[in-house]
Amino acid sequence: MARWLFKSEPSTWSWDQQVAAGAEGTFWNGVRNHLAKKQLMAMQIGEQGFFYHSNEGKAVVGIVEVIRPYYPDHTDETGRFGMVDVRAVEAVPHPVTLDAIKAESALKDMVLVNNSRLSVQPVTEAEWALIRRMGGLD
Repeated sequence: MARWLFKSEPSTWSWDQQVAAGAEGTFWNGVRNHLAKKQLMAMQIGEQGFFYHSNEGKAVVGIVEVIRPYYPDHTDETGRFGMVDVRAVEAVPHPVTLDAIKAESALKDMVLVNNSRLSVQPVTEAEWALIRRMGGLD
C-alpha cells in the first residue's frame, strides 16, 4: 500500500475539522495541480497519509485514511480535477514540524523537503516509519 501526505492550511481545513467529520470523513477537494491530481488518482481505499498543516504550524499533526477513491471534484468548474474522501485515523501526539523533518538527514529526499508546494505527495515506507516515530506513534 502506498503512503501519502495531504497538506491543508488550518484556516481553510484543520485537523480538528477533519476529526469532527467523524467516521464518514469528508472529501479532499480543491487540488488544481496536475501532479497532485495524479497522486489522488493513484490512491486506493485503505491507504493512509499524513495530515500536514501548511503555512500556519507547518507540521504533521494527524493520520488520515482514504475511504473513497478518485472521483470528480464538484468545485472544479473545468471538470479536469477530482478528489478522494478521507477520514481521520489518529492524531500525532507530538506534531512533527517541517524544521524537524528538514533536520533529519534520512528525510532529505522527501517530497515535502524538495517540493514543498505540492499539496498531495507520496511518502516512502521509510519516511512514513520515521515520521511516525518522531511523532510518538511507534
